[in-house]
Amino acid sequence: MKLVEEVFVTEGLPNETFVKPPNYNEILIDVRRPGKPVVIEGQSGTGKTTTVRKIQASLNDGEAPVYLSARRPHDVERIVRIADHAELGSFIIDDFHRLTAALRATLADTAKLAAEEWDATKYPKLIIIGINEVGSALIQFVPDIAKRIGIHRVNPANEALTAELVKSGCDALNVVFDDPKLIFAESKGDYWLTQQLCQTACMAAGVLEESEELKKVAIDLNRIRKVVVEKLRAAYYPAVKEFCRGRRFRPSNDPYYKVLRVVAEAGEPVADLIALSNSNAEVRGSINNIKDYRLGALLESKELAGRYFFYERETTTFAIEDPAVFYFLRHLDWEALRTDCGFRGRDEVFEFDLAISFAGENRALAKHLADQLKELDVQVFYDENFESNYLGKTWSKEFTRIFGSASRYVVCLLDESHQQKIWPTFEREVFGPRVQKGEVIPVFLDDTPITGIPKDVVGIRFIDAHFSWRDESQDTWRDRAGNEIILKIIDKLD
Repeated sequence: MKLVEEVFVTEGLPNETFVKPPNYNEILIDVRRPGKPVVIEGQSGTGKTTTVRKIQASLNDGEAPVYLSARRPHDVERIVRIADHAELGSFIIDDFHRLTAALRATLADTAKLAAEEWDATKYPKLIIIGINEVGSALIQFVPDIAKRIGIHRVNPANEALTAELVKSGCDALNVVFDDPKLIFAESKGDYWLTQQLCQTACMAAGVLEESEELKKVAIDLNRIRKVVVEKLRAAYYPAVKEFCRGRRFRPSNDPYYKVLRVVAEAGEPVADLIALSNSNAEVRGSINNIKDYRLGALLESKELAGRYFFYERETTTFAIEDPAVFYFLRHLDWEALRTDCGFRGRDEVFEFDLAISFAGENRALAKHLADQLKELDVQVFYDENFESNYLGKTWSKEFTRIFGSASRYVVCLLDESHQQKIWPTFEREVFGPRVQKGEVIPVFLDDTPITGIPKDVVGIRFIDAHFSWRDESQDTWRDRAGNEIILKIIDKLD
């Protein structure tokens, strides 16, 4: 007696309902050919891993490659040994894109050597699985490897393949769907989602196992979708909320929420954030806020979010890797999530939360503030961190934009040097009109009267004759800066 969960499989490898992709035979030949490196690429949910594992299971024990995943720390340790040629044999390396760039480059070199010599006594055979463009990325690491490696793309199922999957499951359970085309319309060829929708439809019709008599199953997409989304909510909502709230939650710190929402609504689980920024002006500021550092730091620091979301800073590739998570996001109530996260409404989107204005004599203090605020998930403009961004542009034009409108607040470190020097004076002229709006946070380092800053503007006094950030032998000022400046700035941001 066949059970519905054994026919329409949402966990593990399907038997009754496995559908070979059109290039299955080509992949099979390259996987079993000794020494030849293989790359399998394609977006999440296309059945890359299932296809390779099916091929693995079909081979004799002596020929079958060992399966390893970059998601498992113990496997990563072994992958490092393989890259160092400390282990020989045939290996499947899944989630290749999750390995460090250095390890990927080493594996690419190993694949090149294996492709050149095809000597199993010297080099391991590598079967690499990853998200879109992993094959191209591998070739970029080692340009002359292209002719000697098998690169295969596994695409989502088309309507015919989806129909084949659905029919094979229905035949196994002795049921018939009243409108099977609706399954493809909802799943868009995602293999996991197709299995999940079919399983849910059967359960809604009371089909839990193979039927003795042919039974008709109605496809009510609204009902099925509601059941699937609610089932996924308990598993994935905490990770989604953790991602949206960022490393350090603040009610105004919502760029992660905005970016995730636009990716989900765009309908593709893998996105180039630069391209997304260029085509979506309403989230351009949010993307620019997090793409250089903050997004990667979030996924490194938040284990739950890092489990389901991937970001590669070098290529600005953001991926929702689990097709179940992506389906959940496509049908999420985003306004309810925003409220649950605790975000407060704010119409304006700034490129920077803060911009620091300072004279060169106070660079050590400015850098310390920028570094500490960065660790608190604040997007700070500190000139040294953005020099490469503005190569070929004029500082006067960029500073006018940054201190005038692109930053939510300006933090100005005020003293005699700031009053007298040319660049700080220029910056004060730019952000001067914002003083009366409460958008400038003065930090007074001495009692020098500052042009453009009225004496009655409330600021932060950071004056003490017993220490100086200009003296490299002293460091007690760092703790005081945290307590007296940074905490107050964080309060102001919220």
